[in-house]
Amino acid sequence: MIATAVVTGANRGIGLELCRGLKRQGARVVAACRQASDALRELGLKVVEGVDLTEPDGIQALVDALEDISSLDCLINNAGILRRDGLDRMDFEAVQRQFAVNALGPLRVTMALRSRLGEGSKVIMITSRMGSIADNTSGGYYGYRMSKAALNMASVCLAHDLRPKGVAVGIIHPGYVRTDMTGHQGHVDPGDSARQILERIEELTLETSGVFWHANGQRLPW
Repeated sequence: MIATAVVTGANRGIGLELCRGLKRQGARVVAACRQASDALRELGLKVVEGVDLTEPDGIQALVDALEDISSLDCLINNAGILRRDGLDRMDFEAVQRQFAVNALGPLRVTMALRSRLGEGSKVIMITSRMGSIADNTSGGYYGYRMSKAALNMASVCLAHDLRPKGVAVGIIHPGYVRTDMTGHQGHVDPGDSARQILERIEELTLETSGVFWHANGQRLPW
């Protein structure tokens, strides 16, 4: 049972639906984002705006907002960006930006909130199977693929390093979800993806910490 949770990238898409699902379960949710949407505000949660994962002030804004919360049951690192690139249109600044947000951002947040994680807490990384080397059969999307592969590596390191504290790390691909990021193309709606992610979170234990999962329960290759 999740009593207290933090969700980053909470203003839309999967993050918004995760907040909605957690509230439905009775959790106290802190929703972090750069700018809140009307849909997020309507949920009546504690919303923290100005949380840019690439800026120290953004991370500190989240830490300050949690001043009255000494422990977290669940931290869901959901925020991420995708930029379309390839050999014919390589933008290295966009590649670096994706690393900053997708790989370093979740690590920064987890480190900043580490003191609030204890026995039974769970850290969830919303990653992508596009970060899988074995599953890459089409190329392209260099920045996104590389940043998610880096996130996967950081997540496995965290799984090892947080295990002595009793903290489990979930590494979850949400599916090909119809969101703004995908141009509303995909195989699953955000609400269904969020429901599956919450099921995987419920199942997560120290024994399965550091495993790469599809939201539907399939184990994914590295």
